[in-house]
Amino acid sequence: MTAEVRGLGRSARLLGGAAMVALLLGGPALAQQNSGVLVHAADDEPTTLDPAQVEPGEGGETVILQVYERLLEFAPDKPELIPALATDVPSLDNKLISADGLTYTFPIRQGVKFHDGTDLTAQDVKFSWDRVLEMDLPEGNAGALKDIVAETKVVDDHTFQVTLKQPTATFLNGAVVAMVASVVSEDAVKANGGVAAGQPNTFMQTNMVGTGPYKFKIWNRGENLQLDKNDTYWGTPAHLPVRIEIGSDPDVRVLGLRAGEFDMIETDPTFIPDLEGADGVDIYQEGLLLEPIHIGLNLNIPEGSLPPGDTIPVDFFHDPRIRQAFNYAFDYGAFLNGPLAGFGAFNPHYIPQGIFGYDASAPVYAAQDKAKAEALFKETGYWDKGFTVSIITEEANLFAAASLILKDSLEKLNPKFRVNVLSVAEAVFDEAHAENPMKYAMWSKNADPAADPHAYLMAYVHPDGDWGEVHGFAKGYRDPKKVADLIDQGGVELDPAKRAAIYAELTRLLFDDPMWIIAAQEGVTMAYRDWVKGFVMQPLWPRPSLKFALMNK
Repeated sequence: MTAEVRGLGRSARLLGGAAMVALLLGGPALAQQNSGVLVHAADDEPTTLDPAQVEPGEGGETVILQVYERLLEFAPDKPELIPALATDVPSLDNKLISADGLTYTFPIRQGVKFHDGTDLTAQDVKFSWDRVLEMDLPEGNAGALKDIVAETKVVDDHTFQVTLKQPTATFLNGAVVAMVASVVSEDAVKANGGVAAGQPNTFMQTNMVGTGPYKFKIWNRGENLQLDKNDTYWGTPAHLPVRIEIGSDPDVRVLGLRAGEFDMIETDPTFIPDLEGADGVDIYQEGLLLEPIHIGLNLNIPEGSLPPGDTIPVDFFHDPRIRQAFNYAFDYGAFLNGPLAGFGAFNPHYIPQGIFGYDASAPVYAAQDKAKAEALFKETGYWDKGFTVSIITEEANLFAAASLILKDSLEKLNPKFRVNVLSVAEAVFDEAHAENPMKYAMWSKNADPAADPHAYLMAYVHPDGDWGEVHGFAKGYRDPKKVADLIDQGGVELDPAKRAAIYAELTRLLFDDPMWIIAAQEGVTMAYRDWVKGFVMQPLWPRPSLKFALMNK
């Protein structure tokens, strides 16, 4: 028995015998496996299947995208909105947006049926949105609607109308396409627990009644989740039913794909060396994920809370020169060409490539500049006295890799600098990450994906936004009011040219006044068997950015 065979252990035992023997011992090319079903290996399990409860970026969104629908969707091949349950995309030109930018009218598609056989009407849309607002679950994404919507209205059976609190440039490609805005069956919800303010619906957590090309079949916890084709779907029907294998170990996913047990697997660039050149495996490598990998710099550290050994003062990152120095010191090339295996790119603070507002001419930290970092550290006095600082991260992933590269970058720059990387289990990291105030000076993760720049800027840049409040950005920005005003203006400006100009000014301001180290924007990678036909990825769809209904084999 070869060392390769002996080393497979548990991974091999989880895979089908015949396929594994063919993989290990060679022989004729694999015949297509799992005839009649599309098998996708995911890397995590949903916590809920309810659009009103699911957290952005969480595994449940993968399933919600397939089973439920929204008024509008993103096209498969470009960042363009297309009709879904609404028959038109509202605009000022077609008069479905009022002249004052406050009222949006959606003509609702006729002849659409829910999976329980009931007819879709505008009342179901209103019920779905109102339900989210009434439940207002803290773990969910109700804010995507609550922060914008003033009133929902049924004009008639096939006309739904929304009035906003103020003109909002992000409404269509931010709120309307979000999974929280999915349309559920009013009849199904009312027959199974109804709606209670602040309370999850236990039926909807584990069952689904939508209008999409797939019907929910069964969720075998810890094993798989299965979807059947919706043969009465109003649009182009799905080709194959789907089985989503849950939480597979990375080694199991790689071996399973090579053996033909899986048709496609959730992939990141670290998988590429094990898959590149594998017989019968294709690797999709186009575009970028909308989840910049970042290192957070905390300006709101409680006195006495830092790990033992950290020597920085709690106002260490208040000085923009320190934040600039950290950005200049980071070895971006090492991260891109090492952990990301060359699949990625760099983006200015903090608008990702691939969405509106990205400015290719904007300055960007994309190359290590030791001379500038040294000069800034000397200006602040830390070059001679040095410092020790800790960064907390999840263990054994790209975030940990970014943290280690920061450690290596700073410690090679000056032996008086020391960075302690605290790699911890995901649950431990999540607990620390959720604390307010946070008790660490730095942490590493990725951004929650969004389709509009305002979502990123409010969450990661605005001094009163999600992280601005936790990290005390107002204590460090040279002009926090200007930052806030530009973000607020961009959020309501409906003229695309004027809005782009606002973001261009903001991006240049943030380059000089950074609150994050943006390590890279990870490249889109997905590995799949070459017998899969019609494969397409759209980073604007929820991770893993796939609509299974488009694929066949």
